[in-house]
Amino acid sequence: MSHERWQLLIEGHVQGVSYRAGAETTARQLGIKGYVKNLPDGRVEAVAEGAPETLKQYVDWCWQGSPAARVENVTVEKTGATGEFDQFTSY
Repeated sequence: MSHERWQLLIEGHVQGVSYRAGAETTARQLGIKGYVKNLPDGRVEAVAEGAPETLKQYVDWCWQGSPAARVENVTVEKTGATGEFDQFTSY
């Protein structure tokens, strides 16, 4: 099975609303490896590695987000997986 690395930048009201916690839980449930973190400019960044069909499910969740979030945009940049992650972490 081929794996890819997708870097996501999530914009909107996504900090202080349990977005990262939900993103981490969802990634772990899907078996995705990588990380999610808040950025100083108010966006959230996620780097996720996994099978393309699984990453698509993750992006779908990222568009919805946690109940209190208001997601305005999700930008995805796709590259080859590096295999550097052994789990999914929230920073």
